[in-house]
Amino acid sequence: MSNTRITAAEALAFHLDPTPGKFEITATVPMTTQRDLSLAYSPGVAVPCEAIAENPETAYDYTNKGNLVAVISNGTAVLGLGNLGALASKPVMEGKAVLFKRFADVNSIDIELDTEDTEAFINAVKLMGPTFGGINLEDIKAPECFIIEQRLKEEMDIPVFHDDQHGTAVICAAGLLNALRISGKKIEDVRIVLNGAGAAGIACLELLKAMGARHDNCIMCDTKGVIYQGRTEGMNQWKSAHAATTELRTLKEAMDGADVFLGVSVKGAVTQEMVASMADNPVIFAMANPDPEITPEEAHAVRMDAIVATGRSDYPNQVNNVLGFPYLFRGALDINARAINDEMKIACAHALANLAREDVPDEVALAYGKTLSFGRDYIIPTPFDPRLIHRIPPAVARAGMDTGAARRPIIDMDAYELSLKSRMDPTANILRGINARARNNQARMIFAEGDDPRVLRAAVLYQRSGLGKALVVGRHDDVRAKLLASGMEDAVRELEVVNAANSHHLDTYKDFLYGRLQRRGFDAKDIHRLAARDRHVFAALMLEHGHGDGLVTGATRKSAHVLERLNHVFEANPEHGAAGFTALLHKGKIVIIADTLVHEWPDENDLANIAVSGARVARHLGLEPRVAFVSFSTFGYPVSERAEKMLQAPKILDQRGVDFEYEGEMTVDVALNAESQKNYPFSRLTGPANILVVPARHSASISVKLMQEMAGATVIGPILTGLDKSIQICSSTSTANDILNMAILAACKVGE
Repeated sequence: MSNTRITAAEALAFHLDPTPGKFEITATVPMTTQRDLSLAYSPGVAVPCEAIAENPETAYDYTNKGNLVAVISNGTAVLGLGNLGALASKPVMEGKAVLFKRFADVNSIDIELDTEDTEAFINAVKLMGPTFGGINLEDIKAPECFIIEQRLKEEMDIPVFHDDQHGTAVICAAGLLNALRISGKKIEDVRIVLNGAGAAGIACLELLKAMGARHDNCIMCDTKGVIYQGRTEGMNQWKSAHAATTELRTLKEAMDGADVFLGVSVKGAVTQEMVASMADNPVIFAMANPDPEITPEEAHAVRMDAIVATGRSDYPNQVNNVLGFPYLFRGALDINARAINDEMKIACAHALANLAREDVPDEVALAYGKTLSFGRDYIIPTPFDPRLIHRIPPAVARAGMDTGAARRPIIDMDAYELSLKSRMDPTANILRGINARARNNQARMIFAEGDDPRVLRAAVLYQRSGLGKALVVGRHDDVRAKLLASGMEDAVRELEVVNAANSHHLDTYKDFLYGRLQRRGFDAKDIHRLAARDRHVFAALMLEHGHGDGLVTGATRKSAHVLERLNHVFEANPEHGAAGFTALLHKGKIVIIADTLVHEWPDENDLANIAVSGARVARHLGLEPRVAFVSFSTFGYPVSERAEKMLQAPKILDQRGVDFEYEGEMTVDVALNAESQKNYPFSRLTGPANILVVPARHSASISVKLMQEMAGATVIGPILTGLDKSIQICSSTSTANDILNMAILAACKVGE
């Protein structure tokens, strides 16, 4: 189970820095010249206005309508917090908008309507209809949510989807299809018990019945017991539609002999006795959040044959709405759909179920640190499966076209699927993957510079994120004071502070260091000063002796100084294969630049070695390496002595027979631009390079810092490789988050 802990202060800081909120709007067209202005606004904008007035369907061509969804709430049912009001719901709606973009590249705007009047809400949304390609309703209390959704679906000509209802229903249905497949049962035969007659519960039963479940086999329960024909207490029209003809009156009675339990209610609603009374191979979806109706441990204690799913990420089989709504809307928007109908939702459920039955890609298994295969603990795909974006929307789109919901059917589905694969930002998966691997490894991370508030904050984040144990090198009183000054007084007891002055390992460390340095001009006093007073050396000695699994340093000193200190304990130098790589993340692309840390002026053999190390780093990050040796010349022109080594390095790799793509020498534009590469059909690169090996350290440094300052690229690194221990060196300008990222890389052993 995850050890992740989030404090109130951290949550507020996340939403505050670096800019209040969670997203911003950027322009997709240039606005740099008078001509640009004239085209974007007056007079040029009049032309598409007239075109849309003549043919409203062209709004999907000339505006962002076709990829814009409104996330709308009145804040009457915010998460599990209740009626907080419209304004207080805005962080949730912003978050939903971010999820749309992250998982399906759907642009989304959050809208909070300050009214509890159903008619006013409906009218407001209707009036905004021309702006959007779809409406996602969120966090609206029942029964108003039923009325609002139904009316808007009837009166609007764009998809209207209440995720609290139908998103949960779709994922639940997908998981249930696979659970029944494993247990050898059919949906039309099983007895289903649902506890929780709210929006999500009712939607679950409605969808399952549309998929073949029989009305008489479905028992719905609420806080007052079974909803049966003739009951009057606590009823409404939506509950009444699912009232069963039955003598059962309590949840306990209903559970006896049931094949399936679906819970969208409260913690502890299901007892072990109830589980024990269920049929063979029972299916239990305990989806209450944050705590399920019964935990998997509790259920399996009495029924080892049970298949259990929850709404939580720290258990197998998470019923997570993010598996559904982004891709439902992606498919619906891409056919300019008039609605998201039952057939589209069912298609989504079947596509998800089918995906879970396929072999899981290595990158997913690597990210989660374990082998995932279809079975009792894997009936639903993981939310970060990269196949979701090109598997689910096509299924939704096909269903929409088959049922007449599409304004613009997709003609070439193969091309459509290919376009879906290319529209997602690969860097998000990479970062997510290394985070997951780090969490799985649970490394004891040594933070060498415990006197720096940034380092302390990173150490706290490392531990509270469930990544492992943070070991901070410093003085206890100083660490305490700096934590207090940084507003993290509650973290004082969480971190383990290691002080050389009172370490009982110090003599062992000094003996080791003296053995290494006694013939390099260091006497016993020098050794004591290094081991006892230099935090970089002391931290390195901790790592060497197995008193930590990884080391992060360099936030307070220049990298050259830190490397010199590390070399007292390790062989972090070019002669022993050390090299540094910096990853640049920008506009959905990632490029690794080398060597940014160790080699000042590498020769052709060094460059070849750097390329091999770079390929290893790329694969650790989940990339298939394509190496370009870059210079100011391309394939021998213009001729330059300075570029000669960049031409010779690939020839050395030819002799070695390496297992990755490489080419050179070439200019950066040829290396990174697919169109430019077409001019050189003989090139061995099958696509843009993702590793740039540059002639010297100074050119690497210039390139990285230029991209960082001028383009706003995210920088990860330099990533130190070639050591037999996991060490990462931060930049002296690093933020707490940068230091945390380096710790994560160290935990993943990317540099080894």
